[in-house]
This record gives sequence, C-alpha cells and structure tokens, in this order.
Amino acid sequence: MTFEEFRLMATISMEEICHEIFLEKQASIKIKKEAVAVKNLANIFDTVLILSNEKGFQSMSLRDLSRTSGLSMGALYSYFTSKEELLEMIQNQGRRLTRKVLTKQIDINAEPDEMLRTAIRAHLYLTEIMQKWFYFSYMETKNMDKAQQKKSIEGELETEQVFIDILDQGCRKNQFQVENTVLTASVIKSMLQDWYVKRWKYARRQVSVDKYAKFIIDFIESAIKK
Repeated sequence: MTFEEFRLMATISMEEICHEIFLEKQASIKIKKEAVAVKNLANIFDTVLILSNEKGFQSMSLRDLSRTSGLSMGALYSYFTSKEELLEMIQNQGRRLTRKVLTKQIDINAEPDEMLRTAIRAHLYLTEIMQKWFYFSYMETKNMDKAQQKKSIEGELETEQVFIDILDQGCRKNQFQVENTVLTASVIKSMLQDWYVKRWKYARRQVSVDKYAKFIIDFIESAIKK
C-alpha cells in the first residue's frame, strides 16, 4: 500500500472529524443544525492549528480565534465554554482517530510481519494527512492539566501496545527474535513520531512518506526477523 492508495481509501478530513465531535457533544453544542455546526467546527479547528503553529496554543486568545476565524465570541461559546475544553476536544479526537485507523487497517488474521508493515504504514500515512493536527497534539501535551496529560500518556501507550502485541505474536510464531518487545515497540513509536514532529527535516532532505515508511520497515525487520 502506498500513501496515495491510503489517502484515497481512508478519506480522512477535518469535516469528518468534526462530524464525529458534533455527534458526541450534540447535547452541549448550542447550534443544532448539523451542517452549520460541522462547518464552523472545521473552521475553528483549522484556525486553532494555524494560530498555535504561529504563537502557541497558550498564547492564543479566544479573541485571536474569533478575529481570525470570522466567528463572533458568542458563536465560539456555542461550541465550547473555555480554551481548556477546546484543547480537550482536539486531543481526544486525535487519539480516537489514531485508534480507529489502526484498528481498521490491520488485518488480525494476517501474518505478524505483514501486520507490522501495515501498522507502520497506516500510522505514518495518517500523520502525513493530519500532520498539523498530530504536531499540535504532541506539542500541547505539556500544557494540559494532569487529567488530560494522563489521557495523552494512555493514548500513546495504547498505540505502543498495538506494536507490542504484533511483536509478541511474531515471536510466538518464530518469525521475530526480540529480546524486549516493549522497548522495541517504544523505539518504533518514536521513529513514527519523528516524521510529524520534525517534518521540516525530511522535507529538506526530499524524503517522501513512502520512502520513510520503507526505511523504517527495512530497518526494524533487519533487527528483529530471524
């Protein structure tokens, strides 16, 4: 599977994400017309990502968000009551999206080596499509309250567990030889994160996401395959 094949198949968009948020928080969102609410949520989140990239989420005020998005302060408060709630909405959906895509893409009946390749590609391709979203989530974790930080840590550990389970299965089937599957999964996760955290570095070196995916797969398999 190439990135282009994944992009066409996954059809991930900010509108789709915002539609899920609307359905989840429909009771608290004051705008009841679904099409209007989804459109405005997409506008809000796109603007948050732009402003946060420029000045950081903590430095961004709701007046900045109102002015740049073109929505009044009253309109913003129709969707959330505070910056803290807005941050929680963005973070929760990022974690949910990762879980949803990995679960959908990985065939649990496939051989462990194929599952590992699929998991690596799916994770990378998802973060390429939603690079700003994942970069924001990664960078803003430090600014969350303790409860949200705990959720963020649990989300990262949940993703690592996907790789741990695949590595353990590969060892049981005598396909992989891994001394410590937990640490190996942690290294894989770190390599995947490097793609969206330091995207500029790979762009400067003209490394495509397909090329990076192949490198990681080859690198990991050379270390773990019998």
